[in-house]
Amino acid sequence: MSERWPGEPTKLDELDEVEEGEVEEEEELPASEEEEEEEEEEEEEPLLRSPGDQQHAEGELDIPDDINVIEGEPDGTRRGVAIVASRYNGEITNKLLASALEELAEAGVRREAITVMPVPGAVELPLAAMALAKTRRFACVVALGCVVRGETPHFEFIASEAASGLQLAALETGVPVAFGVLTVDVVEQAEARVTKGAEAVRTALEMADAFAQLRASASR
Repeated sequence: MSERWPGEPTKLDELDEVEEGEVEEEEELPASEEEEEEEEEEEEEPLLRSPGDQQHAEGELDIPDDINVIEGEPDGTRRGVAIVASRYNGEITNKLLASALEELAEAGVRREAITVMPVPGAVELPLAAMALAKTRRFACVVALGCVVRGETPHFEFIASEAASGLQLAALETGVPVAFGVLTVDVVEQAEARVTKGAEAVRTALEMADAFAQLRASASR
């Protein structure tokens, strides 16, 4: 026989009512409080680099004074420099080339010591860079180009082949080959990054100087 009067709520019923009441209270939270919670969550997200940043983070290495160091300088005096440039997306590549030539002038590279080889597109950059490096006439090679993402996987293939091919040219010849190829989603991003040409020149000259110091130290 039941020990409660008809209609008297059980403890389970009371628990259900409490839970329903709590749910109703949660659903009735003012919109302002929900917005404050969302703002707090947004504030906790880590800060990322803005899309407009053009340079990677740079820093200096802390090397003890009693350690031998071979470090190059972006000095182009008495150095021959080759530039291989893609004609594809020429409106961008021309700006990359202008940036590179300006940087070479500031580094002291004579105009007659600069050779520019135009190629049809980014895919041809590695082959041309390899050929230039094998002549041993140049202290370094700078590769310039622009690949813009399209609606097909073509972008990934071109960008990957250009990067790996240029690295291979440097590894097989021992001549520094600087990567000055823009790989962007839209043309506007490329417009904001045309100083990549100057950056590639500084990288190439610094590596060429470091290699020259290495050869000089080995011959002593």
